Amino acid sequence: MRKILIVPVGRIDSDVLKNISASLEETFHLSVDIGEEMPVSDDSYHARRRQYHSTKILKELQAMRGKDIERVLGVTDVDLYVPELNFVFGEADIPSGVTVISVTRLRQEFYGQPQNRELLIERCVKEAIHELGHTYNLGHCPDPRCIMFFSNRQRDTDVKGTGFCSVCKMQVKID
Repeated sequence: MRKILIVPVGRIDSDVLKNISASLEETFHLSVDIGEEMPVSDDSYHARRRQYHSTKILKELQAMRGKDIERVLGVTDVDLYVPELNFVFGEADIPSGVTVISVTRLRQEFYGQPQNRELLIERCVKEAIHELGHTYNLGHCPDPRCIMFFSNRQRDTDVKGTGFCSVCKMQVKID
């Protein structure tokens, strides 16, 4: 049976993981398992930026892929970046089917706003579906309501829905 494996990278709230898991099962029609917590690698930390290089975390997550694991989603609570951007909410390695998202900048508190747990979970679900969508060869969509729209800020994530637009839905090959 093909599965998606969710790997907590560092300590992650179990409610966040459970909500992501349920949404992924519904969206991708695959069984979803939540794996054991993996420590955040010191090797991925960039001291000057005070952020973690998401590509290095992706490489570590690739080892979690087994014969029945079709996709891997790492979920972390550290601030992620790629060298060409100030930060990323997540990153996908398309050939390996491995993705990672960060809850850090999805939190209201990161921007000095009051905590909103429900909104945090909704944002995490959207970013998880978005990053896994890339592993099904979907690029960024120009429709701001589509889950594949590029999120450059929290507001972009809040505006988009949790599903694929009709164009992306036709392109994605989900059994």
